[in-house]
Amino acid sequence: MTTATPEGIITGLAQTLAYSIRTPILRRPDEYGMAYEDVRFQATDGTILEGWFIPADSDKLIIANHPMPCNRYGYPGHLPEYANPSVDFEVNFLPDYKNLHDAGYNVLAYDLRNHGRSDSASGGVCGQGLLEYRDVIGSLRYGRERLGIDNSRIGLYSRCAGANSTIVAMSKHPEEFEGLRALVALQPMTLRYLIESTSEALGFPEGVEVFGREFKRLTSFDLSELSPTPYAKDVTVPTLVAQVHDDSSTRPEDVQGIYDSLGSEDKKLFWIEGTSVRFDGYNYFPENPEQLINWFNGQFA
Repeated sequence: MTTATPEGIITGLAQTLAYSIRTPILRRPDEYGMAYEDVRFQATDGTILEGWFIPADSDKLIIANHPMPCNRYGYPGHLPEYANPSVDFEVNFLPDYKNLHDAGYNVLAYDLRNHGRSDSASGGVCGQGLLEYRDVIGSLRYGRERLGIDNSRIGLYSRCAGANSTIVAMSKHPEEFEGLRALVALQPMTLRYLIESTSEALGFPEGVEVFGREFKRLTSFDLSELSPTPYAKDVTVPTLVAQVHDDSSTRPEDVQGIYDSLGSEDKKLFWIEGTSVRFDGYNYFPENPEQLINWFNGQFA
């Protein structure tokens, strides 16, 4: 059992990030006037993923995934049992889907493995993209088949762990993404920066070493592996990256480095200002959709 010492906090963080909690899906598309269908499809390793398909009168599709420990709906941080120092308010993605749907896009929103109502997989381990990339490819295959379209009619909207997963997938299996229209990568992250920031706040310089040792014991992954940056050079689709600039859980140079490493000729970095709370970034586009919609509309034009 961990205690509230700096070492205990860091060890507990390793456990939390190795095995994400499941959070409830509190809202559904019909509450926002959208017809939808509950859908199931397979990741490339056979893991069953669950999601929503929200139809529109077009052949354009946006596929959305989510951060850890969210699900396709968002995060119920307004409920006491899920509130924590990082987020004590609700993150709600449904306005995102409404904004995209109103702009003429079909939407596929799904739960990553070990989240929401998707199956447990990989021993319950969360790989920060190194396992979940299989889910991204599965969602893309399902979307193509569902609408009978090719990648030129598809955009990806990938958030945090979902963004990491997408970047890894594009590197490992570029053939799956040929001709993809666009990507929005919201707050991709190198895990080491989170651990460094937390250790610094705790006044515990040994925190990175302690975390790395415990995380490897739990997951078999080295902390040095858990970054999208080495994979970013293989991302060649038009990409909008967005990030809370003063995010207290990381540093701007992390996302700047990921962005600079992207192989995309057409790319843009948008800094979300006025907050240091990472989870405010997940509510930004639902409340301020212009950047998101304009990016996708511009790429589909």
